[in-house]
Amino acid sequence: MTAPDGDRDNPDGDRDNPDGNRDDPDGNRDDPDGELADVLDDLFATIEDRQRELPEGSYTASLFTHEKGENAVLEKLGEETTEILLAAKDDDADELAHESADFVYHLLVLFAMKGLDVDDLRAELHSRFG
Repeated sequence: MTAPDGDRDNPDGDRDNPDGNRDDPDGNRDDPDGELADVLDDLFATIEDRQRELPEGSYTASLFTHEKGENAVLEKLGEETTEILLAAKDDDADELAHESADFVYHLLVLFAMKGLDVDDLRAELHSRFG
């Protein structure tokens, strides 16, 4: 799915990142500059901007104004979950990563709807694993 507004407001994103965030032989994440945190923060900032500005033609803005309301996002999360499971069952690592990114995107939209943000997610993960 390509966002009609033609900017980075695209949950499907660019799949062509062969070197991004791979495990090294020692089991460490290859993210020395915190790029994963940056991309989540940047994505969430874009989502909040779309929620606030509601630009015409934006897929993200349409989720905030959908006639089904929050249910539209919940349905997308269910759909993405199914696609994640099917990709895992098929041992399709590329599709698994792609669908997981879609899920995270829609989860962050739900966070924005509920008044949560990426820091809330970080805090919860830190309380469990930090």
